[in-house]
Amino acid sequence: MPAPGLDQAAGWGLVSLAGFLFTYYSIWVIVLPFVEPDQVIHHFFLPRIYAIAGPLLAGVTALALISVFVLYVTFTPKKSKQS
Repeated sequence: MPAPGLDQAAGWGLVSLAGFLFTYYSIWVIVLPFVEPDQVIHHFFLPRIYAIAGPLLAGVTALALISVFVLYVTFTPKKSKQS
């Protein structure tokens, strides 16, 4: 069953954003090191240090949030069912 119009538009938007980010990052990390620094294409990309720092920061943040969630679920007292 196809999704309603708004859900389908949101899905296409997210897929398009992911595709754009993947293409941008791939060009930034794989292609740009082989292009001369004085070329115009370098103006469209951040310095290369951010290619490592951004995903590293995102990964550390994700691991921290997952760890906090697991600790919360592990150490929260269980509510007993009384019926």
